[in-house]
Amino acid sequence: MATESADLLLLNGTIDTLGRDLPRSNAMAVKDGLVLAFGSSALELQGPGTRVLDLAGAYVMPGLLDVHNHHMIAGQMDLFELDAPPTLDLEGFLAAIDDYAATLGRDEWVVGGSWGSGLMNQMNSAEALACLDAATGGRPALLKDDSKHNRWANSRALELAEIGDGTPDPEGGQILRDPSGRATGVLIEAGGVLVEHTLSRLQPVSTEQLARAARRGIEILHSFGVTAFQDAAASLQLMRALKRLDDEGALDAWVVTSMQANDFILGTTPLGEGIIEHREETRSRHHRPDFIKIFLDGVPPAGTAAFIEPYLPDAGFPKCHCGSTTMDPAELEDWLMGTAARGISAKIHCTGDASVRLVLDTVQNVRAAGFSTPKYHVAHGQFVHPDDIARFAELDVTADISPSLWFPGVISEAIATVLPPERAARMQPNRALLDAGARVAGGSDWPVSVSPNAWEGIYGLVTREDPTGQFPGSLWPEQAVTLEEAIRIYTTASAEAMGVDDVTGSLVPGKSADFIVLPDDPHDIPLDAVRHISARQTWFAGRKVYDADEARAGMPVAGQSASA
Repeated sequence: MATESADLLLLNGTIDTLGRDLPRSNAMAVKDGLVLAFGSSALELQGPGTRVLDLAGAYVMPGLLDVHNHHMIAGQMDLFELDAPPTLDLEGFLAAIDDYAATLGRDEWVVGGSWGSGLMNQMNSAEALACLDAATGGRPALLKDDSKHNRWANSRALELAEIGDGTPDPEGGQILRDPSGRATGVLIEAGGVLVEHTLSRLQPVSTEQLARAARRGIEILHSFGVTAFQDAAASLQLMRALKRLDDEGALDAWVVTSMQANDFILGTTPLGEGIIEHREETRSRHHRPDFIKIFLDGVPPAGTAAFIEPYLPDAGFPKCHCGSTTMDPAELEDWLMGTAARGISAKIHCTGDASVRLVLDTVQNVRAAGFSTPKYHVAHGQFVHPDDIARFAELDVTADISPSLWFPGVISEAIATVLPPERAARMQPNRALLDAGARVAGGSDWPVSVSPNAWEGIYGLVTREDPTGQFPGSLWPEQAVTLEEAIRIYTTASAEAMGVDDVTGSLVPGKSADFIVLPDDPHDIPLDAVRHISARQTWFAGRKVYDADEARAGMPVAGQSASA
């Protein structure tokens, strides 16, 4: 009986499968969106209806994975908001606001970002607020910083949110004030949520708009070769938008969502059980709502990351300030035990070593209670106490890392102003984690990062340097990893961490035909050239979803059939 022919056949190139049994091949056959065969077996499956992709010597590898991003927020910024680089000085940022505001109607909100964390002190004055008011031309404005944890609101937005001189600081946040006691518009974490709720009420976003923003975010991810990702802080509205896209046949990526258990940043409602109760109704073929997201602390520049030892005494925080966690040990354990009993995993935001330790202590109790299946991610974890390194592997906890948050740049420079030098320089012990047997998975935290370019992240992992070349030097170079390890961090390791290794992350028979075509083998080019790698084509489930040449020509490629 003759074998049915393939839909797609890749020939004349190097196909790096990242699989255990057949690392590399020169041919691959695809049928019904799945990898079917390699080598001579693949060649035998060519039939009259088979589409042949002649690689002409190009290199193919599995699609990249991003274990931590906020794709819908990024899509919103690209489509509907001000999207300025965080490297601008205050004058440059105000000029960008002025230009953008001029394109809006008189009552439209000026929304977007991103301002660099290092500008916070300059913004925290009545004079700076007056400049913001002038730049926005009387329109209400709410602008995010580079971490997306903090906001800068103008006088009109403060008025609409009813934030005045006597408004108390909300739990988990702060309204910064000038010496006279007047709000300057700089809002730390939960302080910004007060205005986010007002914005949501006065300028609501529809499910259709969210779906459009999510799809735009995925289109941008495709251009960087990403075919699977985890949205690190999903709302119920986003989950419904993803389900809608998938039902319409328009979700061209594997998407794992992290349902927000708590929120002192984004203004999301509902939270926790209010989202979890709708979990299964939003599940679809390509959407897996399998995690909760817990914000356990904030960010170091704002003094809200939780550390074992204090911040610098002259950093502007209270004496012996160490920050604090958003949950005490009992509350965190209740969340992890309760969700583990339902098979739900957890991604937990930790930027200080005290919050990392609390996660490890809690997971130890969860594992001891017999819950071995749930996956746990320490998200970011820039700072890990040496005594806790080995515990990641022992407890099967993934280190979810975003290189753009720690290699030389605006964020690491801001962190260096609030921590002692010997601590600020010891961020992200990736070499130590790998040597201890831990799983390290790669994310971008885009749009906290400027782009979701995994190759820049890979370069940063290997060199511990800024891939853009804007910031000199290297950060803790002893923690560098190899190129092969870095590529695994953005493919097979991330697939395992997200729980999608059953369908993607490597090219083996039976898995989804998710792959990227590159002009060169990353292993055969100078290391400096790795940061400039870009996808020539991106394929998801055997369909071409991005083509660099067609994109330059303005031709649509998303959703194109392999048999077309």
